[in-house]
Amino acid sequence: MTLPPATPLNRRQTLQGLAASVASMAAPALISRAAWAQDKFPSKPISLIVPWPAGGPSDAVLRAFAESASRALGVAVVPDNKPGAGGILGASAMVTAKPDGYTLTQLPLGIYRLPHMQKTNFDPIKDITHIACLTGYTFCLAASMDAPFKTLQEMVAYAKANPGKLEYGHTGTGTTPHLAIEEFSQKAGMVLNPIPYKGAAEIVQALLGGHIRLMSSTTEIFPLVKEGKLRLLATLGSKRTKAFPDVPTVKESGWDTISESPFGIGGPKGMDPAVVRVLNEALRKTLDDPKVTETLDRFHQPVIYMNSEDYTKYAQRTFEAERATVERLGLAKKT
Repeated sequence: MTLPPATPLNRRQTLQGLAASVASMAAPALISRAAWAQDKFPSKPISLIVPWPAGGPSDAVLRAFAESASRALGVAVVPDNKPGAGGILGASAMVTAKPDGYTLTQLPLGIYRLPHMQKTNFDPIKDITHIACLTGYTFCLAASMDAPFKTLQEMVAYAKANPGKLEYGHTGTGTTPHLAIEEFSQKAGMVLNPIPYKGAAEIVQALLGGHIRLMSSTTEIFPLVKEGKLRLLATLGSKRTKAFPDVPTVKESGWDTISESPFGIGGPKGMDPAVVRVLNEALRKTLDDPKVTETLDRFHQPVIYMNSEDYTKYAQRTFEAERATVERLGLAKKT
């Protein structure tokens, strides 16, 4: 039997068939390479921006998380201190980074508040991927041992008798240690003189040096209280702290002010959900690390875990709640 000669149409059909066969064989290989690239994360060190000074309690806690996460991820998680501006410099620096999972930052509560008070280069909801919430701060009010008051009630009476003369240190304008005391001051009918510092270590030096009489802080000052170098007047949580069960909260002392501050880790917007899952799982595992839990206990910080979805919802609620607080205190930015 003699086959008919090949026509242009036959040749075209044959070539198209061959191309389709090659493509069908190559597709699994392409998918496999994409999955391999995804599974490969992380393949290099990860930068974790620490928006606080080196040597402080927040630095110690975040370094403990970084060390534990390094073991879980198999690559180094390297802390990078960028202190100042009440802890928002981390978010400011991070939002311009590539969303590849290799640049992360702590997300303190102030990042949801400051955009309501002044212009920032980021939107905490639109420009940040919330990866995992891990822990939170307990806030307190402490005084120097030579201050002319020994209780919260005596401090309020002294401040009322000396309006604007009682100075207190805090970690930056718009931070929780600042606004919590301003809200308390309004409710107590007193006027204090707020003095911003870069971190708690600077505030303690000013307090011990006699430059100020009062400080709003987190529980990093508890060791100094136990040593008799500072006097703890009150805590600002919903319950008394286990470390000092005899010290009242501001609320139970008669002024309805509660301030609690969960925080976690975030990255730039647009991160691959698969990368977010890898990071979230590694960070969740750090909460089972004895070295991490020992560090959290040392600074009286509770475990407050939220996955990415829950943390994002928390951020949205908090952003709106902080708007209301800033407006109530008359600190909203002018439009």
